[in-house]
Amino acid sequence: MSVIAGISGGRRNAMAALCLDGRLVAACEQERLRRVRGIGLLQGGFPAEALEAVLTLSGQTRRSIQRYAVAETLPLPPQLELEILSHHFGHAATAFYTSPFDRAVVLVCDSHTTPELSCWRGEGGRLVPLGWHWEGAGFASVYSKLTRAFGLLPDWEEHKLEALARIGSASQLDRACELIRLQDNRLIVDRRLEERVDEWLGAQGRGLEDLAHTAEVASSLQERLADLLVRIVADLSRATGIPNICLGGGLFFNTFFNTCISDAGWFDRSFVPANPGNAGLAPGAALALGNGDASSSPGGGYSPFLGPGYDAGEIKAVLDNCKLSYDYLDENRLIDRAIETLRSGRLVGWFQGRMEWGPRALGNRSIVASPLSPYVVDNLSVFLKRREPHRGYSVSVCLEDLERFFDGPPSSNFMEHEYRIQNPELFPGLARYGAKRLRVHTVGDDPPLLRRLLKAFGEATGVPVLVNTSFNGFHEPMVCTPRDAVRIFYGTALDALVVGNFLMEK
Repeated sequence: MSVIAGISGGRRNAMAALCLDGRLVAACEQERLRRVRGIGLLQGGFPAEALEAVLTLSGQTRRSIQRYAVAETLPLPPQLELEILSHHFGHAATAFYTSPFDRAVVLVCDSHTTPELSCWRGEGGRLVPLGWHWEGAGFASVYSKLTRAFGLLPDWEEHKLEALARIGSASQLDRACELIRLQDNRLIVDRRLEERVDEWLGAQGRGLEDLAHTAEVASSLQERLADLLVRIVADLSRATGIPNICLGGGLFFNTFFNTCISDAGWFDRSFVPANPGNAGLAPGAALALGNGDASSSPGGGYSPFLGPGYDAGEIKAVLDNCKLSYDYLDENRLIDRAIETLRSGRLVGWFQGRMEWGPRALGNRSIVASPLSPYVVDNLSVFLKRREPHRGYSVSVCLEDLERFFDGPPSSNFMEHEYRIQNPELFPGLARYGAKRLRVHTVGDDPPLLRRLLKAFGEATGVPVLVNTSFNGFHEPMVCTPRDAVRIFYGTALDALVVGNFLMEK
């Protein structure tokens, strides 16, 4: 058996992944076990806990590992049998080898290497560069500069700029066009970009106090970058004739960019991996190295649920050890009780199966709430997440119900796209501050219990949609273990907790 471990996350978000005979079987971020948000190898050292977790999940030991694969410079012990891949190749591997495609163009955009943009052809189980020559700053580094211009921290707070843009309408796009242009595979960026944006925002608090104006500026700048990015995608489509595109690199955490590429229609299908950023290099590097040993070619896709999971006995042992009162219910009664709680406007911690290996909660480590409640955002933002009130929340909906409520791409399995709300009045708690779009998670057959919950909520209310945000407390990583879930439940404003078939209420 071929056993390859992938390691990633030098500066932040260290991860370990395991590939057996060319198949990805487990992946876990170190922060979920160490409980230090975003911890990387430079701060926390070798991610031993994450590696042990993925080995345990796959029934292997450290002695089983034949090679370690990385796609960035990492401070790893010298005795490891190490294979070092190029950074962009690692991103391309994650995007292509975890996709449902056996043939695709791969576009990689990040800001950690030169060039900052690269293009690849994935076909026949192999990835080869397209020879696309990019010069100068890329989209990711320009977005980081814009983030800084808004008084936010690049890398750490770019999602806040995206949230601001989501409530604006890009009405000042002409002004944004003056600052950023595309010419011959090169972004021409105003040398005084940050100063010009600061002037545009106004002197008061770098524009953050005037929310409507700030949102308009953010939306206009983001729209401009998206327009230029789609031009690159169009060129790739014309040059290759390949019907599918995969997107890799930290830029594609941005759901607006992903949506613009999908909606542009230059490719029949687009794919963004569960974790397109640097943490996701661990699965990609392991898959790239193990592809020669693979018993099957790429194209099957991978579950986003490859982290640790816990059975009923393990969950019960934790609850009993904490001397907690709980109900153990069959699935029908569990769903009924959860629906009662949700309909009353309360918040439910939802802990099921194996943990997500990406940054977004997809139904196994989630907090769910009713989108019909006018106070859902306040309850989440003030009493749990401590985030700015204009920052919205995502929702989950079964794939077949998507078009009844939202307009956008055909699916969003990893919460990678955003959608226009058809009837904002239906979701008074979510469509605030002029928001017309939000991030959506579409649910197919997996995870099955979240699917049942959505259907039951729809039967009870006529709206089979639930708010879905990551199960974590303020400035903490997503919960991993039942003990993490219990601690967050009793230390925050959560009203109920479902862990497997166990239910606790306050």
